[in-house]
Amino acid sequence: MDRNEAVLRELKLYPLWQRRGEPAPVAAAQTVQAPGYAALTRPAQLPAQPVSGITVDGPVALPAAPATADDKSREQRIGELGWPQLKAMVRDCAACKLRAGCAQTVFGVGDEQAEWLFVGEGPGADEDAQGEPFVGQAGKLLDNMLLAIKLRRGQNVYIANIVKCRPPVDVSDKQLPPKPDEIATCLPYLQRQIGLIKPKIIVALGKTAATALLGKDAALGSLRGTVHDYCGIPLIVTYHPAYLLRSPPEKAKAWQDLCFAVQAHQPQGRA
Repeated sequence: MDRNEAVLRELKLYPLWQRRGEPAPVAAAQTVQAPGYAALTRPAQLPAQPVSGITVDGPVALPAAPATADDKSREQRIGELGWPQLKAMVRDCAACKLRAGCAQTVFGVGDEQAEWLFVGEGPGADEDAQGEPFVGQAGKLLDNMLLAIKLRRGQNVYIANIVKCRPPVDVSDKQLPPKPDEIATCLPYLQRQIGLIKPKIIVALGKTAATALLGKDAALGSLRGTVHDYCGIPLIVTYHPAYLLRSPPEKAKAWQDLCFAVQAHQPQGRA
């Protein structure tokens, strides 16, 4: 490399523009021609050059682009949503086949800063029609259960379900429980609701709600009477109000569970 070329390189003025018809300065050079412009010569292979004190001998790897929304898992995206975005996503959700068989999604209802969270299985016919959980006969019984422990729907209480769409019914018109894949698809919505509400206690109404939240399959009787832990939140298991309507003698046991939940609940100032 001659002195002129070295100076031009230092000033970022090399390679030089070449007039048409003039020979390239080196035999191994490649010519890049753009229409309307003089030919620009570019050496086929540049020697290693010092760049900011670092010697580069070949292609330079560019830093990886930051992760986009498409790179994140569905659970991660849901876990970052606020209330308006979460409600909109649930409203428009068609991630499992339950959505095709219901009138609308049923998000949840109540105080979004409630200390008490009650979780059921899924919407029934009345809930599907009105878009609110526990509004049929089972809902009336739940309201009475709340009043018995001095609570009221919408006041320091939030009510939701494991799945947001109504499961199908069997030939006898009995509603079927949601399938494991349907629960797995919908559960991140409830998990995000719990993260936003930050309840002081969760009451799981029925086996489906209990086993989905606890992540284990067990008989309802074996889960009652114990303070379970859900991400640091006390969780109490009791019967679903719809079951109590079919089995009135079990209401006494449900009352015991509610009293147990009151004992497990420790009111504290919210952070």
